[in-house]
Amino acid sequence: MEPAPFHQLPGDPLVPARTFWVRSDDGVRLRLGLWEADRPDAAAGTVLLFPGRTEYLEKYAPIARRLTAAGLHVLAIDWRGQGASDRLQADPRPGHIRDFADYQRDVVEMVVAAGELDLPRPWHLLAHSMGGCIGLAALEADLPVDSAVFSAPMWGINLRRIQHGVALGIAYLAGRIGRGGLPAPGSGGSIRTYLLDESFSENLLTHDVDEWARLLREAAHWKDLTIGGASFDWVGKALNECTRLSRIASPEVPMLVSLGSEERIVSGQAIRDRVARWPGAELLEVPGARHEVMMEVAPLRDLFLQAALRRFGAA
Repeated sequence: MEPAPFHQLPGDPLVPARTFWVRSDDGVRLRLGLWEADRPDAAAGTVLLFPGRTEYLEKYAPIARRLTAAGLHVLAIDWRGQGASDRLQADPRPGHIRDFADYQRDVVEMVVAAGELDLPRPWHLLAHSMGGCIGLAALEADLPVDSAVFSAPMWGINLRRIQHGVALGIAYLAGRIGRGGLPAPGSGGSIRTYLLDESFSENLLTHDVDEWARLLREAAHWKDLTIGGASFDWVGKALNECTRLSRIASPEVPMLVSLGSEERIVSGQAIRDRVARWPGAELLEVPGARHEVMMEVAPLRDLFLQAALRRFGAA
């Protein structure tokens, strides 16, 4: 594992992650980041943090701080195609994937690194949005964690303006004519960065103006870490993976999942369907929350984090 860069805004008082490069079995270079518990010798375990689409390690520094203060190590990843990890096509801007199963290659490298670093057990999964889709597939493949916490997991996508079958058909045709790597209509385009182009009043992520401002500053300072809209290939592969996961049995892992009342990005119905089929699963409904409860106003953020820590502790 070779050292990798970690970015901080001027005046940021948070302890930076220890970041390093690893390489997947198909040659993609990935960036991992480790935050250690405040008392490393007495750590109560390790959280494997699976971010969502478009995200990067630095975004989760404040959340990592909450977890390390609670006595947990945190290991996070930049998925292939985003953050500082290798992009997957000549145009680095669209969020792109050739096969959703490729994300499991990244998970393998993360688990290998956790073992090589001898991170304290038990290990726990904390996954947001697309990371929740990757996380459920990883649990299906026996991810070695004792509990799982999901924030608005992408177990289905809220397409809003287009039917599921139509979106799949368009993505398929784009791939057949060699345009699968182009940004899909309605996904934001190749150049756009959601935070820089959306107004706070219309955003689908958070009600917290301070968190929005922080994320906006990050996107402006570190444009190379950001990506634009999803490619046709990403959309098609993501829809297919959500359908596949909807048919699998629920893992035998204690689980908590949050769903905000103002969720408009992922499918709330898919989350409810999974909870109904997951024995012992806990659904935390968060009134007033948008998509990113960990970046929401303090009372909503605290509600989720306290529930997550209880789940980790119970495991």
